[in-house]
Amino acid sequence: MKKLILLALTCVASVASYAADNANYDALYEQISFDMPKVTAPVFPNYQVNIKDFGAVGDGSSLCTEAFARAIDHLSAKGGGKLVVPQGVWFTGPIVLKSNINLHLLKGAVILFSPDPDLYPLIDTSFEGLDTRRCQSPISGRNLTNVAITGKGAIDGNGGFWRPVKKGKVTENQWKEFTSRGGAFKNPSYWFPSEGALKGDKVADMNVPKGLKSEAEWNEIKLFLRPVMVSLVSCKNVWLNGVIFQNSPSWNLHPLMCENVLIEDVLVRNPSFAQNGDGLDLESCKNALIVNSTFDVGDDGICIKSGKDADGRKRGVPCENVIVHGCTVFKGHGGFVVGSEMSGGVRNIHVAQCQFLGTDVGLRFKSARGRGGVVENIFIKDISMFDIQTDAITFDLYYGGKSAVESLADGDDKKNSKVDIKPVDETTPCFRNIDIEHVICRGARRAAYFNGLPEMPVENIVINDLEVNNAEEGIVINRTRNVKLDNIHVSAKSKDVVALNSEGLVINGKKINTGK
Repeated sequence: MKKLILLALTCVASVASYAADNANYDALYEQISFDMPKVTAPVFPNYQVNIKDFGAVGDGSSLCTEAFARAIDHLSAKGGGKLVVPQGVWFTGPIVLKSNINLHLLKGAVILFSPDPDLYPLIDTSFEGLDTRRCQSPISGRNLTNVAITGKGAIDGNGGFWRPVKKGKVTENQWKEFTSRGGAFKNPSYWFPSEGALKGDKVADMNVPKGLKSEAEWNEIKLFLRPVMVSLVSCKNVWLNGVIFQNSPSWNLHPLMCENVLIEDVLVRNPSFAQNGDGLDLESCKNALIVNSTFDVGDDGICIKSGKDADGRKRGVPCENVIVHGCTVFKGHGGFVVGSEMSGGVRNIHVAQCQFLGTDVGLRFKSARGRGGVVENIFIKDISMFDIQTDAITFDLYYGGKSAVESLADGDDKKNSKVDIKPVDETTPCFRNIDIEHVICRGARRAAYFNGLPEMPVENIVINDLEVNNAEEGIVINRTRNVKLDNIHVSAKSKDVVALNSEGLVINGKKINTGK
């Protein structure tokens, strides 16, 4: 009887602790301008096992793949619970999660994924918004209910064995280290880890291979097909808490078509030179809360997506009802980003009290002809930025797959200045109804950049209370409709505002007539 009472009290305490944790976020829902249910952490059965009990050895070299599979199967057969990973370095191949399982890393625990490509079979999946094939992800789960990765440990994807490297992004010693492995060169300053990886690049359109028919052809380019590190597809009640996620082969965290997603207090890291090394790509998800987390990566930091071009429109699942609060982004192509894969639509997003320190762009909205989709009802407030490499705020509908720094170096602004009107149809992307309030930035090349399409201007954008100091340039506005900028203070070396091809533009209470 005493054991039963103790068990009941433990379960009540566990549920109460989850309730208390989630109560801390109640105030966030009072600030948003749209209706969404409160995101809650899943509750798991009060049963746990230790990975060591299934034959795993945490010495950094003993392969633990089968031990993880046995432990997860055992937990699943018991109805779920917590898989505890203690201090040690747990070297493993892919881990496939199941419903009602919390992968819990104690402090000092490191899960290190093997670089052996033979452990990662090719699977049908989605990458960069397109239906394709990639190598199986180091951690994955599909069609799950109640799944979590929590604790104080670290998960390392061993991404350096997968990624290509550009010479200009690494030190001389790093370049020597990478190229000493052999591999192949696209040109003298662009290295791939194998001939197959280089061949994959040659037959790919924006990282997705085209025209491959046989299994042999796919396997020949296998090292090019870098997986995202954490892939959770069509899952309900997802919880990531406290863990360090780092060194992913491509994207780091990728929840796709998931519902009720809670990401809190995580640290997401990739080298600054990591190709496609995004931090978080939240794609076609519904009801998500990303709070108090830190990103320091090689591509976009926090990115909202919903599929690309015809594949994304066919899926037709928007990313909606998302709160991002209290997050920090260091290196990255963008701090908070929407796109460029937004073909299924993005709506009802609230971002507040975030800081971007050294990112290429602070707030980055990007897309291109061919996407389609509507991005609307985005609310952003209380953002601090420092040392931004290009624009504090960017709306660019001529995105060409480059970082903003690369685009600047290639002079893409001038290339896209020519008016070339296309018919409006399902492939035309639309960005509208976006409110940005109280942004402070010190140090940027340009305060803000608007570059809409002539057939679909960026529309109904309100920026209120923007202060940008120590900028090279002010604000460039091109192809917009009904943009309103109030209480704007820009300290720039060149002209504060350049406006072209825009209707209904109001700056600090004054209507601005723009030229063509």
